[in-house]
Amino acid sequence: MSVTKQKVEKILEVNHVKKHFKMGRNQVVKAVDNISFDVYKGETLGLVGESGCGKSTIGRTIIRLYDTTDGEIRFKGESTRNLKGKDLKKFNREMQMIFQDPYASLNPRMTVADIIAEGLDIHGLAQGEERRQKVTELLKTVGLNEEHADRFPHEFSGGQRQRIGIARALAVDPEFIIADEPISALDVSIQAQVVNLMKKLQREKGLTYLFIAHDLSMVKYISDRIGVMYLGNLVELADSQELYDHPLHPYTEALLSAVPIPDPDVEKERERIILKGDVPSPINPPSGCRFRTRCPKVMDICAKETPKWQEVKPMHWVACHLYQEESLKKEEGNKNK
Repeated sequence: MSVTKQKVEKILEVNHVKKHFKMGRNQVVKAVDNISFDVYKGETLGLVGESGCGKSTIGRTIIRLYDTTDGEIRFKGESTRNLKGKDLKKFNREMQMIFQDPYASLNPRMTVADIIAEGLDIHGLAQGEERRQKVTELLKTVGLNEEHADRFPHEFSGGQRQRIGIARALAVDPEFIIADEPISALDVSIQAQVVNLMKKLQREKGLTYLFIAHDLSMVKYISDRIGVMYLGNLVELADSQELYDHPLHPYTEALLSAVPIPDPDVEKERERIILKGDVPSPINPPSGCRFRTRCPKVMDICAKETPKWQEVKPMHWVACHLYQEESLKKEEGNKNK
């Protein structure tokens, strides 16, 4: 059930988070630049956007593979910035990650059993026969067999390797899983299998997902809510169906226009929004609204002021001057001069 229809507890709070990378002496890549959102227990929040928009960076920052440059991340009500010792170990058990490349993320020198059981070993959760039984159980959970345990990653297909990655993430019984483009390297038929497996596991184990991807049709299928990122900023966030039926930000409209509709007659008549130009550099982003250089609805104020992140409908957030009354009045006043 969508979080817009019921009140549930926040499991993750991302507050004004920035993640910048230094490039040389004077250049700074603003990969994530002041974004805020919450994730509710038991839901799937989808995060979409073009390559280089910062969606993978925010995922890695949340799980502390990267340290935040500024802002605060709170997991289950506690800040993650200064976690150490037992508290950090507990956090690492409660939050796991499924990586984009299922081959690169698996150690080629380790058997599948040792890969899956690595978390069990680190956290001291199982040993000996119990360890083996746990690995066998996890393999069956993700649709693999017991005999796969003694094989190596190169002996599996891409879809099977991703299932191994999911089993590894599940081994320590986490509450929250960040899935960083978990299906982008897979064939279309295998993508559906992996996503259906994730939905099934969510129902059975009460998992919460942050699902990062660029395939909007697949994100809609798995997500309760969807956030849209552009050049390090979050530009829109809403319930999945609401976002598809009533997109507010021009960038969201353009992304949705590119999603194919399985009806030849409708697809033939549908207007596609073609964005002009390339995504600007995160080293030197445009002033004001970062999307203004490609926006078909750009106004004068877009170059002067950064749009505010605001809730324009219940549970529907957007950062765009089109939905700010003061901005519209200023624009209208300029036209009348």
